[in-house]
Amino acid sequence: MSGTPGRLLALLSLLQARRDWPGAVLAERLEVSARTVRRDVDRLRELGYPVRATTGPDGGYRLEAGAHVPPLLFNDEQAVALAVALQRVTVGGADTSDAAVRALATVRQVLPARLRAQVDAVHVTAMTPPGGAGAAVDPAVLLAVAAAARDRQVLRFGYGTSPVDEDPDVREPRPPRRVEPHHVLARAGRLYLLCWDLDADAWRTFRLDRMRPRVPVGPRFVPRPVPGGDPAAFVAASFRGADEPGRDGGWPCRGEVVLHAPAAAVAPFVEDGVVEPLDDDRCRLLVGSWSWPALAASLLRYDVDVEVLAPPELAGAFADLAGRCARAAKLA
Repeated sequence: MSGTPGRLLALLSLLQARRDWPGAVLAERLEVSARTVRRDVDRLRELGYPVRATTGPDGGYRLEAGAHVPPLLFNDEQAVALAVALQRVTVGGADTSDAAVRALATVRQVLPARLRAQVDAVHVTAMTPPGGAGAAVDPAVLLAVAAAARDRQVLRFGYGTSPVDEDPDVREPRPPRRVEPHHVLARAGRLYLLCWDLDADAWRTFRLDRMRPRVPVGPRFVPRPVPGGDPAAFVAASFRGADEPGRDGGWPCRGEVVLHAPAAAVAPFVEDGVVEPLDDDRCRLLVGSWSWPALAASLLRYDVDVEVLAPPELAGAFADLAGRCARAAKLA
């Protein structure tokens, strides 16, 4: 972006960076005259930004809080980071997820095609509602990992909590890990990558906040089928220590139902399950338990209508519970 729009964006970014700016310093940073700075400040005021002139030996400007939201201007990095953050909210099951969906659609609509492609590369699967403080992920890391997963390209990255990926017991840095990235998933406030580790020759899960992607990416690969066919169930089972998470999801009894409630209302109460919105008033829930009666009883706690999709054993458990409840009601 160049010319007046680009200069206005640069001026707005500077005003947001610190409280007070002398006019002469702004002119020097923008490489324009003090008169041009005054004209650009007037343009920002016309757009709704409350820029106040400050008094003092040099005079200057201050961006203050306004009574309403003015048109927002972002540079490329800020716009992509905002869209990615909104997408994460939409899969988190938060009370604001519906508003985030609308905001994401608005932001995406006005993004240039080159930035829209970056945002569209990010696909996050929700496993459970956010819990705890979580961990911050650099948007650049999320974009790089998501793009490699979308394009089916081998990803190389350093991994660990140290800024430099070194083993404290050795002098040489660890070689980067090489994986075939498949899915990015959100669980308990953190983002994880499900991938095939080429060196370990096995499925692995890595936290994105500990990843440092390397460039360039590697060759393209043909995606492997995730055991069990459901990435979220596979990873959820691995967190429970299941021996064969792809086969049984870590629970001896697993069921799939439709709950007549919004996904945002259900997600905060699902610990180890997968919630998928169907429409404004219904969601699909994949969840497990140690027995069919226990699974049926756990689904009744949502206090909404339940449609059993699979398997027949779960429907039978609901029938048994209905009989028990009817007998209990007679006794009462």
